[in-house]
Amino acid sequence: MSRTWNTGVVALGGIALAAVLTVIGHLEVNDDLNPWALTISDFAVSDRGGVIDVAMVVLALASVALLYGLRRAGPPRPRSGRTAELLLGAWAAGLLLAAVVPTNEPGTAMTTASYLHRYTSVIAFLALPVGGWLLARRPDLDAAARTLRTLALLSLTLAAAMVWSAYPGDRVLIGLAERLLILTEVAVLATVAVMQTRRLTPARGASAGGRPR
Repeated sequence: MSRTWNTGVVALGGIALAAVLTVIGHLEVNDDLNPWALTISDFAVSDRGGVIDVAMVVLALASVALLYGLRRAGPPRPRSGRTAELLLGAWAAGLLLAAVVPTNEPGTAMTTASYLHRYTSVIAFLALPVGGWLLARRPDLDAAARTLRTLALLSLTLAAAMVWSAYPGDRVLIGLAERLLILTEVAVLATVAVMQTRRLTPARGASAGGRPR
């Protein structure tokens, strides 16, 4: 069994665990919080250090596992390959920082920490779909290229909707837009992870007991 296959399994497990923890985090918070009008960060700050923060860390670690698997598979396109890996790393780093640095409580004034949280999240949300589009160029992900591009375009569209809601839209349905955005971006990660699980033979060299041909 190859190491690349292992990273896909680890990533899928992490994605599933993060999803379960996020659902639990929504069920445990104050009933007065509206998931359509408030972001996941708003829910997390109401239960600081709770399961939603843990979910963000788990998802970031799952992304790191995917990044490791991509690097093990080799860089088929040096320039776009390195850029995609950097963007995936930016996504993971953004998730970790957003988990550690809280936003402000809903209805209170923005602080330096909450601005850092906001713009770190923006970078992460934009980095992943662009990275997903570039990953679609890799020969080892060719079977999922159309899916990755579709999800990347959908993610960018939802990100634009969220930006509109956050500024001129007076936060109308910002929670819904963010949750749909996160679903599509997690789908990008899951697609790459599934492709990694399909590599049952070593990326380099021969199969067990044989010679390279």
